[in-house]
Amino acid sequence: MTAITLVQGDITRQTADAIVNAANSSLLGGGGVDGAIHRNGGPQILEACRRLRASHYGKGLPTGQAVATTAGRLDAQYVIHTVGPVWSATEDRSDLLESCYRESLRVAAEVGARTVAFPAISTGVYRWPLDDGARIAVRTVRKHAVPSAFDEIRFVLFDARAYEAFTSALAEG
Repeated sequence: MTAITLVQGDITRQTADAIVNAANSSLLGGGGVDGAIHRNGGPQILEACRRLRASHYGKGLPTGQAVATTAGRLDAQYVIHTVGPVWSATEDRSDLLESCYRESLRVAAEVGARTVAFPAISTGVYRWPLDDGARIAVRTVRKHAVPSAFDEIRFVLFDARAYEAFTSALAEG
């Protein structure tokens, strides 16, 4: 059975086979988790992302998709970049948020990652309501984390509020 764990802290300080980056579509770094991963992972991540942009993702990575690169100086083998949706009060984009988690797990399985660390995708500058984002994340991971593929899926939450939201989502069943 795949363990689903919660940690409050900095995702760039995690030890895992794969660390998921809540990337922007350019793949070239940004703010929040994306900026921290690029800063702490070093130039190897940016170089790998530039190669992706020059080949398959000339217009950037579409929302809900995922792709792996080296993890550079991070204590991981891979960074899995996924672009979360911006929350909208007038349009249901929850399928795109679910796709971020599902596609990240698919890519993680493809590269053989047994431990995967996720941030709370889209709940920062993309304004996704935290409780709903946690519910979607936990539900999707429970549904798509194939036990034979993964030992641990870890949610790394930046603050106590996010940790509490994910704790509640896990307790819901």
